[in-house]
Amino acid sequence: MAEALPAADGTDGGGELAGLVACPTCDVLHRLSEVPPGATARCRRCGTVLLAPRDSALTRIVMLAGTALVLMVAAVFFPFLELQVAGLSRRSSLFDAVMAFSSGLMLPLSFAVAALIILLPLFRFAALIYALGPMAIGWRPAPRAETAFRLAELTKPWAMAEIFIVGVAVALVKVAGLAKVTLGPAFWALVALVIVTVLKDNFMCRLSVWKTLEERRAT
Repeated sequence: MAEALPAADGTDGGGELAGLVACPTCDVLHRLSEVPPGATARCRRCGTVLLAPRDSALTRIVMLAGTALVLMVAAVFFPFLELQVAGLSRRSSLFDAVMAFSSGLMLPLSFAVAALIILLPLFRFAALIYALGPMAIGWRPAPRAETAFRLAELTKPWAMAEIFIVGVAVALVKVAGLAKVTLGPAFWALVALVIVTVLKDNFMCRLSVWKTLEERRAT
């Protein structure tokens, strides 16, 4: 349950602000009571979800992040698709897509594609496993787990493997009329990655994770 409070005027020295949560959408301050797993606390003004704990959420997030990490590695090294036209065949991988811009003035674009499609998603999944893995098995947080989780959240908008697979799917609609397209294991690995990422984000309650980090660090 979330109780809306008036904005603080800064005259209490910070004591009154302990335990308060600001809505990320409208900045209204709330004092959250204990929220049981499966329940949801929402902002009284705009309805934004503030807290939505789930049973075994940390374990599920870590398992899904590990699955996504394996799928990402598979997507890089397995064939992505094969084009056949006029008796000619060309097979390419995700690595080939990155290297397609590696010559001349397009080299910076190659680095950007590699970072956004491969490196940042790999880093984000690894950071989530590092930050939440020890707590998922009942241990204290790893050193600098808070920093790892913060970096994982900061890189989320820039990890664009899901955007890439959507763009490829749209392009294949046009290419399919010109050549025979055979989808490789890497394509399906990326499709599975999108599904796993959606499931992971569904279990992720960031405020619950921060509270758990604070509580486990204090014990």
